[in-house]
Amino acid sequence: MASSEVARHLKRENIRSLTMSGHVGFESLPDQLVNRSIQQGFCFNILCVGETGIGKSTLIDTLFNTNFEDHESSHFCPNVKLKAQTYELQESNVRLKLTIVNTVGFGDQINKEESYQPIVDYIDAQFEAYLQEELKIKRSLFTYHDSRIHVCLYFISPTGHSLKTLDLLTMKNLDSKVNIIPVIAKADTVSKTELQKFKIKLMSELVSNGVQIYQFPTDDDTIAKINAAMNGQLPFAVVGSMDEVKVGNKMVKARQYPWGVVQVENENHCDFVKLREMLICTNMEDLREQTHTRHYELYRRCKLEEMGFTDVGPENKPVSLQETYEAKRHEFHGERQRKEEEMKQMFVQRVKEKEAVLKEAERELQAKFEHLKRLHQEERLKLEEKRRLLEEEIIAFSKKKATSEIFHNQPFLATGSNLRKDKDRKKEQSCRFELLCVDVRACETNGGRKDAEKAPIFCKTEVPEHRRSSSQANFIKKKLEICFDFVVFICFITSSIFGERPQLLIFMEKYLQAQGQYVSQSE
Repeated sequence: MASSEVARHLKRENIRSLTMSGHVGFESLPDQLVNRSIQQGFCFNILCVGETGIGKSTLIDTLFNTNFEDHESSHFCPNVKLKAQTYELQESNVRLKLTIVNTVGFGDQINKEESYQPIVDYIDAQFEAYLQEELKIKRSLFTYHDSRIHVCLYFISPTGHSLKTLDLLTMKNLDSKVNIIPVIAKADTVSKTELQKFKIKLMSELVSNGVQIYQFPTDDDTIAKINAAMNGQLPFAVVGSMDEVKVGNKMVKARQYPWGVVQVENENHCDFVKLREMLICTNMEDLREQTHTRHYELYRRCKLEEMGFTDVGPENKPVSLQETYEAKRHEFHGERQRKEEEMKQMFVQRVKEKEAVLKEAERELQAKFEHLKRLHQEERLKLEEKRRLLEEEIIAFSKKKATSEIFHNQPFLATGSNLRKDKDRKKEQSCRFELLCVDVRACETNGGRKDAEKAPIFCKTEVPEHRRSSSQANFIKKKLEICFDFVVFICFITSSIFGERPQLLIFMEKYLQAQGQYVSQSE
């Protein structure tokens, strides 16, 4: 803070300024603070935002004159990821804990609309972690590793025309959360005249779109002049390289081209020296202070206001934290009771609605049940009627079957006397058959065959052709038909009784065969 501002502040607070008459010793307080800070060490966190392959890692290596051995990032990331790496550096007796956060895959997506969101979320997450540490009952900020981002180096592609929409949108969303220092990467790809026009174009676009970049402080008289001059040089056009090239009699960091050498630390070639001077040598502590007093305080205030805490009451009177807590507690208690009552009423209403729905469903199911019951009763009556008719048919069929079985099995149920009667009847039938055969032979004798009387009835009788007549043939044919019917009847009775083919049938077949041949010859 400048001395004039200190004087105005003391006057406003009505504080008297006195001059001591002798040595006291608190003049060594800055030395004590320095010694304490040296023992504790310092931390500095840098966020590098830019497209893949634009030279972020190379520039960081060149700034701190150290090869951090960071692996190259892929160009095929589906979304933006932030990768943080912490290093312990020491220069003389000063220790620095340096954290470098790189945006992997930034600008590689087809849809770049939300590419800045992971960066915003990461910065807010670091603020939230520090706030939670502050709100603890038992805090340990002395040993706490502060991961809040102190500066954002935003790398702009050297197109020579204007800012890309992605760059403008990202810086617009980051300017209230972090100190932004825009740099033009790979400045050796643009001519000096084009580079100057490009710088003017970029600054006019940032101002017209309301993007607030970090301005080097000018309130300190010791650095006000140089900082004011450097504010006019923004954005810095830089070139990074860890390669050493021999120029004259000394080795310098440079980039070797067929047409010449671009020296990194030559201010006529690029603004690398100016960036290193402003970022590390002159304004590193101011960047840390701005992060804590401006960006973090803004986040903390918004967060506490969301929780309901405030510094003044309804009448613009100061309110203590305890009063605010009690008021919010009472408010939340009333809100909780109100919501509980609403939930109870809503629950009762939904229970009633559900009961009505269940009752309606029960009525529908009961109606369906009664309908199905009636259908079942009707089907049961139909089946019983069909069953009754079927049983009647079965009874009638059983009676018919019994009658037919009795009729069919009657010959087999005959007694012994019946069998004897059947045998006698068969003998009588055979006698009748023999008489019939005698009649046949007599007829043949009358026809001129005298020698046929002595011949067997089954033998074939030879009759001369001149003695055969048609009348004889007709007579024999009629007799044979009568014999055949009689033989068939006898054979049926025999097969029914004994279940086998009788010899009589075989005999008659031979006889009829012989007589048939005779009849055919006579005809």
